[in-house]
Amino acid sequence: MSDHDTKMTKTTPQQFFFALWGGLFAPIIAIALIVGLIAKIQGSHSNEAALAYNDQAVEERIHPVGEVKIIDANAVHVDKEGSEVFGEVCTACHTPGALGAPKFGDKAAWGPRIKQGYQTLIQHAENGIRQMPPRGGNPDLTDVEIARAVAYMANAGGAKFTPPEGAAPAAGAAAPAPAGAPAAPAADAKKM
Repeated sequence: MSDHDTKMTKTTPQQFFFALWGGLFAPIIAIALIVGLIAKIQGSHSNEAALAYNDQAVEERIHPVGEVKIIDANAVHVDKEGSEVFGEVCTACHTPGALGAPKFGDKAAWGPRIKQGYQTLIQHAENGIRQMPPRGGNPDLTDVEIARAVAYMANAGGAKFTPPEGAAPAAGAAAPAPAGAPAAPAADAKKM
C-alpha cells in the first residue's frame, strides 16, 4: 500500500463530526419546512369558511323544486312588453336555439317563419308547435303578451310586425282584449 491510499481512507474525528451533523441537519431542516408549510395551509383554511360552504351545499340540496306564488285574483293585471316576456319565458330556448327553436336575431332562421304571417306565428306560440309547449310553457301569459313576444322576436329576425297595444283593463278584470284586435294582422295581410 502506498502512502496515498492510507490518507484517503483515514477520517479524522473532526470530519466524522461534520459529516454526522450535516447528515442529520439537512433532513431536520427539510422536515421543519414541510411541517411549516402544512401548518400555513391549514391555518389559511378557517372553520367558518368550511361551515359556510357546508351550509350552502345543504341549502342547495334541500331547496324545494317548486315555489308557491300567491296572487290576488282581484288585482289588476298589467300586460308585459315583448322584451319582458322574452326575457322571462322565451329566452331559455330561443337564445341558444334549443330543440330547433329559431335563435333570437337569426334572420335566416326567422325568414321562413315570418313569411307564414304574424297570426300564424301567434297561433303557434299559443298552441305550441313541434317541441315548443303551448304559451312557451307559461299558461299565465295573456294573448296580448304572447303577441308582443312574437312581434319582439320576429322583428329582431327581420320582420316589421306591430305589437298589439294593451288596453287598460277594467277594475277586477284580469284578461285584456284578445290578440286578434290589433291592426298588425291587416299590415301583415298586405305583405302576402
